Amino acid sequence: MKTLRLLPVLAFLFTLPALGAEDKKEEFRPLFNGKNLDGWVKVNTAPSTWTVKDGMIICSGKPTGEMRTKRMYQNFIMEVEWRHMKARGNAGIFVWADDITARGQPFHRGVEVQVLENSYGNTRGYTTHGDIFPIHGAKMTPINGRGGSRAFPTENRSKPTPEWNHYRITCNDGAISLAVNGKVVTQGKNASPRKGYICLESEGGIVHYRNLRIRELPDTPLKPGQTAIADRGYRCIYTGVDLSGWKSVGKGWQSRNWTFRYTGKSKADDKSIVTTESFSDFGFLFDVQAPKKPTICKVLLRDSTIAAITIDSTLKSKGWNRFEGELRGNKMSLKLNGRQLFTDKVLDGVATKGPIRIIPGGPIGFANVYIRTLEP
Repeated sequence: MKTLRLLPVLAFLFTLPALGAEDKKEEFRPLFNGKNLDGWVKVNTAPSTWTVKDGMIICSGKPTGEMRTKRMYQNFIMEVEWRHMKARGNAGIFVWADDITARGQPFHRGVEVQVLENSYGNTRGYTTHGDIFPIHGAKMTPINGRGGSRAFPTENRSKPTPEWNHYRITCNDGAISLAVNGKVVTQGKNASPRKGYICLESEGGIVHYRNLRIRELPDTPLKPGQTAIADRGYRCIYTGVDLSGWKSVGKGWQSRNWTFRYTGKSKADDKSIVTTESFSDFGFLFDVQAPKKPTICKVLLRDSTIAAITIDSTLKSKGWNRFEGELRGNKMSLKLNGRQLFTDKVLDGVATKGPIRIIPGGPIGFANVYIRTLEP
């Protein structure tokens, strides 16, 4: 009789571990609601790059660029299912990223978790099975590295198109690990930044994402420089797929993926390109590729020669250069590659509102053109 009475109690006790496991699952929350892109920011891509269908985020792969979360995250576990829809597809997931793309790049500074389709191939320099590496100024010490900063997987577990793959990315106190289809295979440590945005990357391949969810872990102390750059309110005014939002005469300007360029071949008298939108008080940021031949290019803010930024072949960096500044009322501030050129320079007679006009003197390339509205 006593034994019979204990059976219900024992049965109840044996169910407790299962309940505990279920409770842990409930600590995850969706990163994607399955219906729209609420909670995400299209950083430097077109409206057509990211769409939602049948509970999936669908990436067209064009242009090369990124979409990020609205929120920053420090320590967390992220799970996601993904599949490439074309052979040799390329994409990625970034963690601990800045608010916008790095200088002269279509991607953020951060740590990238590689998302490559199997037929892309495997070499000593990369694999298609879940590499992890810091990019564009971020830092990370790889576990299972090959002499550089890239961490390589200890096992090949990724499935080819059109099969689904499952990633579990764990980020905690600067350490990162990746489980591919149920097993941890790639790890890194000592990352910086170690708090920032989560990004999905567009890089030519058509990719589907579903069941994105996150479980936040307790914060750990952060040192200066370990937090990514927070949202400054910038929005990109170049789509990467065409020159919508800009107008020009002739055929001298061309959209080339994440960059747009003046080819030098326009026969029109007016070789400039100008935004269709006008601006009053605004912050601006743009990257320009130093011209190879002696030439002068001018960027007219508010379409005013008084607020002109002159670009010539004397730029110190022969690669990409970043101009960043503000135009508030008749005062302008400007930085070049992070160095302050001037602050609150008075521009008497400058227009109060107008578009941005670029007047080329020869072939030249631009990228990462961002604008932010300044509060009065």
